[in-house]
Amino acid sequence: MDIQALNFDLAATSFLNHLQIERGLAANSIVAYRRDLVKFALFLEEKSLSEVDSETIAQFESSLREAKLSVASINRVDSTLRSFFKHLQQEYGYADPTIEIATKKSARRLPKALSISQIVSMIDSAHRDGQPVTIRDQAMLELLYSSGARVSELIGINLNDLSSIETNDGVITTLKLRGKGAKERIVPLGSFATKAIDNYLTRVRPALVAKSSKSTSALFLNSRGSRISRQSAWQMVLDAADAAGVTEHVSPHVFRHSYATHLLDGGADIRVVQELLGHASVTTTQIYTLITIDKVRESYSLAHPRAK
Repeated sequence: MDIQALNFDLAATSFLNHLQIERGLAANSIVAYRRDLVKFALFLEEKSLSEVDSETIAQFESSLREAKLSVASINRVDSTLRSFFKHLQQEYGYADPTIEIATKKSARRLPKALSISQIVSMIDSAHRDGQPVTIRDQAMLELLYSSGARVSELIGINLNDLSSIETNDGVITTLKLRGKGAKERIVPLGSFATKAIDNYLTRVRPALVAKSSKSTSALFLNSRGSRISRQSAWQMVLDAADAAGVTEHVSPHVFRHSYATHLLDGGADIRVVQELLGHASVTTTQIYTLITIDKVRESYSLAHPRAK
């Protein structure tokens, strides 16, 4: 197709289909890419794709800065445009106007991890007497902390993703997680998570299954017997934090941060943590080492007589 005849909507659809079908990106990632493209389309107004050049891209970046977007947000939009125009170049022979885009440096933010006592307090507070369904909530929190799962991975777990393996040290429960780009990984589960899941499967899940006329393979179910939603998982974490009196910002992802940080604090090899988290590059995992280094520096400053 001639680039002159390719309007923005067709180009965006082609790109998003490529991300979904060929690259296998998750639905949430597709939504983020679409959101960035909408920003760019609104900026272009009536201008056609064939008129977009490096100056257009620079003006668009200026408009994002004027809208008070953070450096990180602008970098994300720039990344979307680079991928978008690279796709157009490969599929339609379109000259890429983004080659002069330079990534702006932003302050590196360390992920916030909760303390072990805060994690345990939230898990304990999730179960409330007289509310059997909260046994499910407790199992979900135990699993988040025991596996480092993302919330999208958590709600996507099926019954057959749980397995037991006989080893010289006894039986180990493992969990299959489906991460970004449909990549699968196997992680071990600790005894606390295993017991909490068994408790949920025995005491709660059968009653939830009975509330739906449709069979489901999902591990965690809502009150109607269907797969639990992302929003419900978020709210469950917020409710547990409130019940435990944890005032720090919490989310399902904070459990993932805490999982990685506590593993490294305990002496786990960074390459092992990389595998457990499902990171494609160890560079992504290394941000967690900055947290532990910061703790070491703080202890050194407090304890060494010549540190200051």
